[in-house]
Amino acid sequence: MTKIKVKWFYLLSGLFILLNSLLIVKEHYWGIFIPVIIIVGLMYIFWLDKLLLFIVFLAPLAVNIADKEMGIGVSIPTEPLLVGILLLFFLKTIFNGHYDKRILNHPVSWTVYLSLFWILITSITSELPLVSFKFLFSRLWFVVPFYFLGIALFKNARNINYFNWLYVIALGLVIIYTTYQHSFYGFAEKQGHWVMKPFFNDHTAYGGILAFFLPVFVGFTFNSSRSKTYRLYAGILAVLLLVALFLSYSRAAWVSIAAIMVIALFIVYKIKLRWIMITVVALVSSFYIFQHEILYVLEKNKQDSSGNFVEHVQSIYNISSDASNLERINRWQSAFRMFSERPIVGWGPGTYQFVYAPFQRSQERTIISTNAGDLGNAHSEYIGPLSEQGFPGLIIILIMISTIIYTGIKVYRRAKNKEIKLFSLVAVLSLCTYFVHGLLNNFLDTDKASIPFWGFFAMIVAMDLYHKDDKYIHSLDENIDNLEDTSGYYQEE
Repeated sequence: MTKIKVKWFYLLSGLFILLNSLLIVKEHYWGIFIPVIIIVGLMYIFWLDKLLLFIVFLAPLAVNIADKEMGIGVSIPTEPLLVGILLLFFLKTIFNGHYDKRILNHPVSWTVYLSLFWILITSITSELPLVSFKFLFSRLWFVVPFYFLGIALFKNARNINYFNWLYVIALGLVIIYTTYQHSFYGFAEKQGHWVMKPFFNDHTAYGGILAFFLPVFVGFTFNSSRSKTYRLYAGILAVLLLVALFLSYSRAAWVSIAAIMVIALFIVYKIKLRWIMITVVALVSSFYIFQHEILYVLEKNKQDSSGNFVEHVQSIYNISSDASNLERINRWQSAFRMFSERPIVGWGPGTYQFVYAPFQRSQERTIISTNAGDLGNAHSEYIGPLSEQGFPGLIIILIMISTIIYTGIKVYRRAKNKEIKLFSLVAVLSLCTYFVHGLLNNFLDTDKASIPFWGFFAMIVAMDLYHKDDKYIHSLDENIDNLEDTSGYYQEE
């Protein structure tokens, strides 16, 4: 049998070398990718868990290829691979049976269903149905692989570690490239907005992802369940993320880190919900009572974005002259006017950038305003859906956020294993960086943000279903219903 395998190996290798040689002679060089295509094909069949983790590694390095005339953009190579997993999932579900009902019936899963259902409804009623159904399809190819299959992936708790390390190691390569490029401009603020291209579109998306993973690797640095070497490498990556975050000049990312430091205190010191609610109500009431005084102070701030750290922080609340801040307000005001016209179903998922132009007011436009819809969307994960999916769309998002935070905190407080407690805490904090960042930007239509976002949803649900009762570290390393058998994730335990 061994001799037969060796013969087949040499035969196939010889055929590949012969075929590739003929292609190179004819100046066709795509033949070198044949082995990669074969390996990926085998991963779909036999090692779906490895393929998911491979896509995690590729995400920070993926490059967006767009055709502005056709309005088509795709992230290469991650999104084509995700489409393949989506199709495989539906085929296996139709022909192969029983998905684990504990996943299907989890409260977080129900909020995901509700979100997808409302996107479907508002796609039907959309001003631009083709755009909206494209939005729905792209949301599915993120949610299905990294939420529904992700939960199965994280049944083996080792994969939580692998997910984070693979993404951040690849992100580290992007950081080194970006920092090297930035150094040619003396780390100037203006050049810091685009030196991360082609891997990230701009510094806001780049800063958002850096902020997302910073709590994870700060937490890993203090993971007493792991070796000193593990903690040392985690610390090195945490410092790398922190330095890159500083050089990103992303004010929204800085705000999100400041916010989660407060959130971490609330969670770790078990501040009761009623005190949190009292604080929120007090802050909102204070803003309402003193709104004129607050707006007066804000309007007096003339500090624009700057290479000086203190001045750059001050520019965060400049609503009188900072073009970036003023353009956000212009986009938000346009979104609110869109909402007022269609408060229930909105204008359709993904349509904001194509329909918002008539809703701008001349006195609110800025030097970077456009009617072409080519400079992004509503710059908010909350106001954007409000205009595109109506009031129910916003409510569903808030319910989904509340449910995942509640689940994560519940796992943190009930977990019997220290490492699971740590994983759940950093997962909640990382998601909170995005929830805060989402007040000012939105990136869930990109693979770089959606893969960790839905992956961390899956981590929290997997820990809630399978790991919060684990007592010993070795129990986390058992391969529980691994995806090496791709039908395994359909077996109900």
